[in-house]
Amino acid sequence: MSSEAKVRESMDEQVSLGITGMTCASCATRIEKNLLKIDGVGKANVNLASEKVSVSYNSSQTSVEQLMESVKKTGYGVREEKTTLVITGMTCAACATRIEKGLKKVDGVVNANVNLASEKASVEYIPGKTNVDQLIAAVKKAGYSAKVAGDANADTEKGAREKEYRTQRNKFLLGALLSVWFLPQMISDLQVQYGFDVGFQFHINPWIQLLLATPVQFYVGGHFYKDAYNALRGGSANMATLVALGTSAAYFYSLVITLTGVDAGLYFEAAAIIITLIVLGKLLEIRAKGQTSDAIKKLMGLQAKTARVIRDGEEIDIPIEEVVVDDVIFVRAGEKIPVDGEIVEGSSTIDESMLTGESLPVSKNVGDPVIGATVNKHGSFKFKATKVGKDTTLAQIIKLVEEAQGSKAPIQKLADKISGIFVPIVIIIALVTFAITYFLVGFTPALISAVAVLVIACPCALGLATPTAVMVGTGKGAESGVLIKGAEHLESAHRVTTVVLDKTGTITKGEPEVTDIITTKNFQEDELLRLAGSAERGSEHPLGEAIVNGAKEKGLSLSDPTDFNAIPGHGIEVKVEEMKVLIGNKKHLQKEGIVFESLVKQMEELEGQGKTAMLMAVDSELAGIIAVADTVKETSAEAIAQLKEMGIEVAMITGDNQRTAEAIAKQVGVDRVLAEVLPEDKSAEVEKLKQEGKVVAMVGDGINDAPALAAAHIGIAIGTGTDIAIEAADVTLMRGDLIGIVDTVRLSKATMRKIRQNLFWAFAYNTILIPVAALGLLNPVLAGAAMAFSSVSVVTNTLFLRRWKPIRAA
Repeated sequence: MSSEAKVRESMDEQVSLGITGMTCASCATRIEKNLLKIDGVGKANVNLASEKVSVSYNSSQTSVEQLMESVKKTGYGVREEKTTLVITGMTCAACATRIEKGLKKVDGVVNANVNLASEKASVEYIPGKTNVDQLIAAVKKAGYSAKVAGDANADTEKGAREKEYRTQRNKFLLGALLSVWFLPQMISDLQVQYGFDVGFQFHINPWIQLLLATPVQFYVGGHFYKDAYNALRGGSANMATLVALGTSAAYFYSLVITLTGVDAGLYFEAAAIIITLIVLGKLLEIRAKGQTSDAIKKLMGLQAKTARVIRDGEEIDIPIEEVVVDDVIFVRAGEKIPVDGEIVEGSSTIDESMLTGESLPVSKNVGDPVIGATVNKHGSFKFKATKVGKDTTLAQIIKLVEEAQGSKAPIQKLADKISGIFVPIVIIIALVTFAITYFLVGFTPALISAVAVLVIACPCALGLATPTAVMVGTGKGAESGVLIKGAEHLESAHRVTTVVLDKTGTITKGEPEVTDIITTKNFQEDELLRLAGSAERGSEHPLGEAIVNGAKEKGLSLSDPTDFNAIPGHGIEVKVEEMKVLIGNKKHLQKEGIVFESLVKQMEELEGQGKTAMLMAVDSELAGIIAVADTVKETSAEAIAQLKEMGIEVAMITGDNQRTAEAIAKQVGVDRVLAEVLPEDKSAEVEKLKQEGKVVAMVGDGINDAPALAAAHIGIAIGTGTDIAIEAADVTLMRGDLIGIVDTVRLSKATMRKIRQNLFWAFAYNTILIPVAALGLLNPVLAGAAMAFSSVSVVTNTLFLRRWKPIRAA
């Protein structure tokens, strides 16, 4: 076999990935180069037109996940489909683990997270390799039911939760009504086991006990049998298996004794009271779990129900679902803005606190964007709808928060591993307990101890410890204008040791203005500014926009540039009125052989004041300097000081020269300055910091920040920045305020504290009480009560996290 054939044979897998963010052929080339660097990749072909990459790879050397990670680190996105499945039939962490494993086995599934707290599965998959029907089939194969989650709807969610609550409540009430007659007998039996005297003996006729216990066993506790059967059919065991085994042992042993008339102890009361208490625990758990998702409910409740649309010259009120793009909508003072849009007539101030957490209303005029669900405070206006339905900002936030709440924190891996083997181990412990106690003491004590072991074990507490905290933590973040895309980012934020801040638009407002114009003897100030403004008309750089705005403010008439060429990190080269105009830094003019030494001193003075000084040449002749300054955000210095108080190093990264960068750094108290960094080199600087052993958070707002955001351990985008930066980031600060970074770290620490507390109590509970039950020191009824309330205690502890407040509200 030829070497080429061997290579082809070893490339046993092919995958086609959709790519986002590509703009030109160089993008495609960069992606291909980085993919081919991965061991095991034989071919990588990027099609710019279809925005797809086709990769041949050896699955024993690499994986689809590694291929996708490579694309993302290059600074681009991978188009994946995401779906959320509503799961029914789960009772504990073992169920969640079983379903997750089944979903991950489906070819084409990139990731799957099953959240016991929300009873949902979040699945990322590659279109073409699998589909939703196959995912649902995988869940059914595992022994559970699934359906695609419908559109976010507060009423539907509330209705489903209330229906489940009513079902459990009715079962509990029936169980309590029938079990209450067993209480005197149970107390009478406990005094024998634990050696105390209550002053009475009480026993119910065996046939009456059978009559009371049977409905509890098979109706109130019927779902335990159904759930246990589904789990066993899927090849696993869960909490329902333990409850069904334990209570069935007590019930059927008592049934045999009753039918045969043998003089022996009955345990109908243990089976009935255990089931009733566990149902009560589930009832309380449902109520508490409902409170963990309050943030989603609040966000859903913010949306307006109707919109006043102008159609055919008339104002008509229509349901918000019927609004379409380009509809003109009229909003009065005090009303909610129904969808996203742009003001076309009138002006107002708008309360955007639901989105940004910022309490001060924002002034809006013609041409300004407005966001659905924000509140119009004063005045009335008309606006054109630009985004409706699932595309609105609020809908996207709800989707992002739901996905984050459905994700899994790395700390949960240990709990998942234990949950996967927990139930079989407990059953083995119960069998060993029964065997040893039977040979040492006798059948009845052996049965009691084995039942106690089965019902005391609680995988629920382990399964709920992390996801409930993640749900509350991401929800609190969303309420405060901090959008965290996943549980792993919520966890990693508390470990950050270095924060790297982009300068323009992050530390500064990103709205620079012309401050100084210095000319050589052959040029006048206005003429220089006119030429510079004309040259920069083709630029999208903030400094270029500042020059254009400065020329317009002076009323100067600008010409259209030709042959525009932007050189990243250096400047521009363009023709204006047949004159060759250069604007940029020293390196840019040096490269063109232009002598500028006569202006170096003035340039250094301007840079020392924190201004960006740009040299300008016309037809290879030095023309002068244009200085532009960008003001620092009011809260930048405060946020940096607070990060340093937390022991976090703060660095600033910028394309500005060292002198200008250090002037800005001095204003805000930055420790470390990374100056004169070209846009394409920002991610390399982040990698250098990582190699120093630092846990790096990169904060930026521009397109050129996207690769660095992806390269950092945690990328934080300023919400006022570009969509690409926000897409590449792990956390988005909707307010555009650096205080949000401090809040992100604080929230991460608070959430991790709750997770550790929950896991400690969950592990401690099972570690201590299972041996106690095995030694025969725990009555099955008390074991059932302890088991019922263990998961409730974990969820209740998590709810204290709802007290967390951002700094601005603290």
